[in-house]
Amino acid sequence: MTSLQQKPARPTAEGADEAAEDKRASRPQLQVRAMAPIVPPANVSANALTIVIAIMAFLACLTLGAVSMIQDTAANWQSQISREITIQIKPADGLDMQDALETARETALAIPGARDAQIVGDAATARLLEPWLGDNFDIDQLPVPRLVIVTIDHSDPPDFDAMRAALAQAVPAAYLDDHRTWVDRLVSMARTTVLIGVCVLALVFIATVLTVVFATRGALTGNQHIVEVLHFVGAEARFVASQFQNHFLIIGIKGAIAGGVLAALVFLAANFWTGYAPATPESDQAMALFGAFRIGLSGFFGILAIIAVIGLLTALTTRITVIRTIREIDVVRSDPSRME
Repeated sequence: MTSLQQKPARPTAEGADEAAEDKRASRPQLQVRAMAPIVPPANVSANALTIVIAIMAFLACLTLGAVSMIQDTAANWQSQISREITIQIKPADGLDMQDALETARETALAIPGARDAQIVGDAATARLLEPWLGDNFDIDQLPVPRLVIVTIDHSDPPDFDAMRAALAQAVPAAYLDDHRTWVDRLVSMARTTVLIGVCVLALVFIATVLTVVFATRGALTGNQHIVEVLHFVGAEARFVASQFQNHFLIIGIKGAIAGGVLAALVFLAANFWTGYAPATPESDQAMALFGAFRIGLSGFFGILAIIAVIGLLTALTTRITVIRTIREIDVVRSDPSRME
C-alpha cells in the first residue's frame, strides 16, 4: 500500500506578514540616540559668563541712558537760554532805576525780533539773592543790579549789535547779555558727554569680546578631544563653530537681557523717586542737572539695541575664535615637528 505524502500548504499573505514581524522582533533592536551637544548646556563657567555679560550690559545701558538724559537736558537748557536775553542795569549815582528799566524795556522792544520784555521786580530779585543774603535784607539799600528779561524770536533773532548800540545811547548803565557764552559751553559739554559715553560703551564692548574669547577658548580646551575627533572624521570647521556659536549666543542673550532689564528698572525707580521725592535741595539739584531721570522711548529702544549688539558680538566672537582654533589644529597636524 502506497502512502500518500501531503504537500505543505502555501502560505497566505497574512501568514507572510506575521512571519516577517516575528523575524524582525527576533533581531536585536538598535536604539538611535540624538547626538549630545559638543558644549555642555549649563555648567559653572557658563553661569559665571552669563553674570559677567549681564554686568557689562548693565553698565552699557546705564551709560547710554545717562548720556541720553544729559544730552536732552542740555538741549532743553540751550533752547531756553537761546530764547531769552538779559539786560542788566547797574546802579549809579543819580540814576533813576525804575525809569532806566522802563527805557531799556522800550528800547529792546523797538528792535525787530524781540517779542516781549519783562522787568524783574523787587520781590523776584530778592528771591534770586535769598540763597546768599538770606531773607532779612532791604534790596533798596544794596547796590544790586536790576534785570530786564527779553524774549526773542528763536527763528528770527534780533540784531544784537544794533540792540547794544541803542541801549548804550538810551541807558548808558545797561549791559546786554545774549547768553552766547553759556550756549557755547552747553554745546561743548553735550559733545564732551557724548564722546565720553561712546568711549565707555566701546570699552564695555571690548571687555565683553575679550571675556567671550577667553570663555570660548576655555570651552575648546575642555572639549578639545571631541573637537579633534569630529574634525578628523570630516566635520567642517563651520559645523563645529555653529555648535559653540549657538551655545554662547544663548548665554550672551540671557546676560544682556538681565542687564538691560536691571538698567531699565533703575531708571524707572529714579524717575519715580524724582516724581515723589520731597522738595529738598538735593532733589532740586538732581532735577536741575538731570531732569526727571526719564529716558523715554528712545532710551528703551537703545537698551534693546545694546542687547542685540551684545548678542551679535558674542556669536561672532565665538565663531571666529572656534574657526581660528581649528585652523591652528590643522596647521599643527600638517607639521609634525610642531607637535613635539
